[in-house]
Amino acid sequence: MPRAVQLEQYGPVEVLHIAEVPPPVAGPDQVVVEVVAAGINPGEIAIREGRLHERWPATFPSGQGSDFAGRVVAVGEQVDSVEVGQAVIGFSLERSSQADYVAVPAAQVTAKPESVDWTVAGALYVVGATAYAAVGAVALKPGETVVVSGAAGGVGSIAVQLALRAGARVIGIASAANARWLTSLGVTPIEYGDGLLDRLRAAAPDGVDAFVDTFGDGYVELATELGVSPDRIDTIIDFAAAERVGARTEGSAAGSQAPILAELAELIAAGELRIPIAATYPLEEVQQAYTELAKRHTHGKIVLVLR
Repeated sequence: MPRAVQLEQYGPVEVLHIAEVPPPVAGPDQVVVEVVAAGINPGEIAIREGRLHERWPATFPSGQGSDFAGRVVAVGEQVDSVEVGQAVIGFSLERSSQADYVAVPAAQVTAKPESVDWTVAGALYVVGATAYAAVGAVALKPGETVVVSGAAGGVGSIAVQLALRAGARVIGIASAANARWLTSLGVTPIEYGDGLLDRLRAAAPDGVDAFVDTFGDGYVELATELGVSPDRIDTIIDFAAAERVGARTEGSAAGSQAPILAELAELIAAGELRIPIAATYPLEEVQQAYTELAKRHTHGKIVLVLR
């Protein structure tokens, strides 16, 4: 029987387990994909713990995961854009990607370029779509200065690269351990912690034009202290602070389009976008993978590898 990550109730990481499930069947407009790799994301921790119940309620038993890459094994009768055997990158909007097989609408997959590693492909959707939408939301112009919090994390590491491609000067907030990597991209690294506001002001004496917050924990308020207009602040996590100050909250929902996924995949294939992989785990070690992710010191993505 195929395997899938499931949970029967909200709770700590221990509620996650591997269940045997019936193989999915392709609906008329769907494809079934044999999953090779599936990324994990911090938002899934919040959902699992019930902290986002009002925004994204779960129905139990619940599957888990949005990211995946794999090979198409079945197509619905109305599908003519995808073929059986094709390698694809895709996304699930039904928390079902952490499984041997996933069924999704054909409009939610795009061809995987041959040169893109399976692990990278399986890690792309949430961080890529989120970074794409967040950077787009702050409407960067060439020569402007943007600050990105959590700049070495899954979303942040892509957001800084997309901001650089927009022609902005990018300041990345991260740990000292990630300074060299950020510098190699062309990002100005600034260490988080006490005195951060003063360090940012010193790094941007002419002011900060925009702020992309991928971490939460007070960065929206910090952006306002820097004098950034609320309509040039985007947070993917601190929705309460965004509501208080009038900041934007565009993230994965706004970027959840196969053409965007295809564009990002082509940038990776061309060597113009890097997706750092922090660690990989087999599906059976899903609890360990999320335990590591919850430490919030990951450089890049953690990925479940199924085959």
